Amino acid sequence: MTDAPRARLVLPGQYGPQFDDGGPMLVVEAREFFTARPMHRAKAHLWLSALRHRVRELGDRAEHVRVDQLRDALVGRDDLEAIDPPSRRLRGQVRHWGHETRILPSRGFVTSEDEFGAWASGRGDRFLMETFYEQVRRREGWLMDRDAPVGGQFSHDADNRQPPPKGATTLGLPDPWWPTEDDVDAEVRDDLDRWERDGVAQFVGKDDRRRFAVTAAEADAALADFVEVRLGDFGPYEDAVLTNDWTMAHSLLSVPMNLGVLDPRAAIAAAVAAYQDQAAPLASVEGFVRQVAGWRDYVWHLYWWFGEEYGVDAAPLGARSGSGSGPGAGSGSGPTSGSRLPRWWRELDASQVEAVCLSTAIDGVAEHGWAHHIQRLMVLGNWALQRGYDPVQLTEWFTDVFVDGTDWVMPANVIGMSQHADGGRVATKPYAAGGRYIDRMTDHCGSCRFDPTKRLGDDACPFTAGYWAFLDRAEPELRGNQRMMRPLQQLRGLADREQVVAQEARRRMP
Repeated sequence: MTDAPRARLVLPGQYGPQFDDGGPMLVVEAREFFTARPMHRAKAHLWLSALRHRVRELGDRAEHVRVDQLRDALVGRDDLEAIDPPSRRLRGQVRHWGHETRILPSRGFVTSEDEFGAWASGRGDRFLMETFYEQVRRREGWLMDRDAPVGGQFSHDADNRQPPPKGATTLGLPDPWWPTEDDVDAEVRDDLDRWERDGVAQFVGKDDRRRFAVTAAEADAALADFVEVRLGDFGPYEDAVLTNDWTMAHSLLSVPMNLGVLDPRAAIAAAVAAYQDQAAPLASVEGFVRQVAGWRDYVWHLYWWFGEEYGVDAAPLGARSGSGSGPGAGSGSGPTSGSRLPRWWRELDASQVEAVCLSTAIDGVAEHGWAHHIQRLMVLGNWALQRGYDPVQLTEWFTDVFVDGTDWVMPANVIGMSQHADGGRVATKPYAAGGRYIDRMTDHCGSCRFDPTKRLGDDACPFTAGYWAFLDRAEPELRGNQRMMRPLQQLRGLADREQVVAQEARRRMP
């Protein structure tokens, strides 16, 4: 007699076919997934819609349980197996409450945890994404000519930093493929409305329609549309921003990948095939492959490699006691020791934000729960870095208000790369910049009342002035960083250094 097959536990991030081996499935809808902290309404919709669409797809194979907490679905069950969940919290709960649950290796990434461990062992606590990415390319043979990268170099990043086309208001591309909502989405919207009315959940942002794929079929359609329509322009304008073009040429595939309904290998294969068919340029395809097989996998593995202590006591770079955390953008604040995120930031209310780049980014997050990486890193992250926002709170905020935010994706991205609050374990330098960078890479500054070339006066750009005030604050911690030698030399040569620092310390919310 053979044992009855165990039911496969299905948890957030595991809603696609790659997590299904054909047996019975236990799909757990735990309300705690949506109520632990204020969440973007569109994110709650997407993740709950993905769960319920998966239940519908599985039909009779699915046991759909609705509980308040995950443990309510695990206690007393000894017939379960689970693909290792994608967060420490979920892994801990599955192992504790489902102590007889059989644990299978994680899925949904290009490199396994064992492969990464073998690569990382012996490299100390600091290693570069570039070396990891090259190893992945060699192992998989993607964009390789035997042992050499196609085009003679592994990275074509230098070709992918073009500013937006001069005088353009959009890239002129067709709208991305959008999914069509159905009765599952209507039910989800009704339930979220009820949870909010009953005070069970608290949401921020808007949820006017679903814009991201939540099923494998939808993800395939979104991937095909990206490869055919936008991949060619993705590379050159990867870092560019236009006020009236929130998607630019980006793929919008991070949501279905993080939901588990799009296999990253399938996305890479489609992009590489486009290059081989001469339907997309090498620089664009390489940039996309690097995002998926390089950076996405890398931050996933750093989440596990660094462990649960990573970032828990992170403090702003060069933190010191100071004034409160007003909204900046013309009425900002001086740096503090771990400033709490201001109300307007937490609630996505840009109504009093004067800097066009910042108000556009905040409004975009409120509208869509999404912004592309330059807005995240060089506008939102740069602003928070300059003003000393608490990196742990900031990480939670990015996790909660971005539709692709997960427990694993944000720590290295925010604490390590954006805020440089981990001692340089992830990034070799702080990603700080003044208004000139924003002026070069966006169309925001022409309609802004602030002048990106000025650091003093009523029209001094808060990013430009904030950059020098940040360097003044962080100088003691950055003196040993070779990549910061030139900016620090420039700082020491500023005749108006004291005035700029004093001005930024005085900025206040009206």
